[in-house]
Amino acid sequence: MAGIWRDFVVAVLTAFRHRDEAIAEERRRAVERLAEETIREARRAEDPPE
Repeated sequence: MAGIWRDFVVAVLTAFRHRDEAIAEERRRAVERLAEETIREARRAEDPPE
């Protein structure tokens, strides 16, 4: 449990120190998630269940 809190604190401190980099990384991850979800939805629409 202590490891989780340590990782959380490190992440928060890193975000404050490298705010621009952290924001850019989070935006990149959000775009990737959106793209993956869009692709999944498109595949579901193309391939109806049998």
